[in-house]
Amino acid sequence: MPTQRKIDLVEQITQLFSENNYIVATDYRGLTVTQIQDLRKQLRDIGTRYQVVKNNLARFAAQNSGNEAVLDLLIGPTALAFGQDDPSKITKTILDYIRATKAEIKIKGSCIDGRLLDAQQTSRMATLPPIDVLRAQVVGVLQSPIAQLQGVLSATIYNLYGVLNARIQQLGGTADVQ
Repeated sequence: MPTQRKIDLVEQITQLFSENNYIVATDYRGLTVTQIQDLRKQLRDIGTRYQVVKNNLARFAAQNSGNEAVLDLLIGPTALAFGQDDPSKITKTILDYIRATKAEIKIKGSCIDGRLLDAQQTSRMATLPPIDVLRAQVVGVLQSPIAQLQGVLSATIYNLYGVLNARIQQLGGTADVQ
């Protein structure tokens, strides 16, 4: 029979699974409590929650939230980073912490919008630019043909303006066509 504490934990983790679209699973073995707290603080600064979870409770929570893809990551000691905003920022923060402290954290993988990514794919996510930069690049690509069309049309009008001014001057006029 489950205790009330475990039921509350499952509900809390279920809510985290439901509210967050990006989850990174790490193996935290070899870390001290202080190191986990430092990593937690760095992740909290970017709006991410980092929580050590019991696999059985996390499995129940994942099934309750409909996030079964995460089940493959719940093997061995597991801590989950839950984020909503920018997946690359979360992964980059974890990898930067590993590099800076030489901590023994291993990224197991991640789940983004229900899609499972392995450890390599998750690590590559850190090399992506932030989501705002990606959006700006897409907008730039979409605007490029419009800007080129505007340039071509402006050049045609400017050339017509030059031809009309030259003809006016040729006929002895001094008016400048505006």
